[in-house]
Amino acid sequence: IISKKTKQQRISLNYLNHLTDLQQQPADPESSAPVENVYVDRKAVDKLTEGLLSHYLPDLQNSKRALQELTQNQLILLDTLDQEVTKFRECNTLLDLNSLFTEAKLYHNKLVNVRKEMITLHEKTTKLKKRALKLQQQKQREELEREQQREKELERERQLIAKPAKRT
Repeated sequence: IISKKTKQQRISLNYLNHLTDLQQQPADPESSAPVENVYVDRKAVDKLTEGLLSHYLPDLQNSKRALQELTQNQLILLDTLDQEVTKFRECNTLLDLNSLFTEAKLYHNKLVNVRKEMITLHEKTTKLKKRALKLQQQKQREELEREQQREKELERERQLIAKPAKRT
């Protein structure tokens, strides 16, 4: 940042250099003789410098303020943008978490369904085992009854078969 005094000094030096250049240029372009040194009043140079500065300095200061304001606004915008980026990252993280929770819920429901199915299958197999046991017992009873029936029939047949009488 250039101070006001430094700007004035630069402008004054540039102006003096310009005046010196003008003094060194020949009045007649065709003549090559140097122009005599012209006396320049220091007060006039100061007043010309002041006038020049007073003419351009307000615009320069306004431009400086505008640039500072723009820089400040850019910093604010950068901060806001950074906050928005952070929010988007958090949203993406939340979306990832939400998808994980949704997936976990889905698998939990699948596990609950598998558990219900296993309970149902267990109940069915228990009923089938009981039925199989009853059927097996019934078959055994029926077979026992058949066996007993056969034995009765055999016994009856034996009793019906004529026996030779004993000789006495």
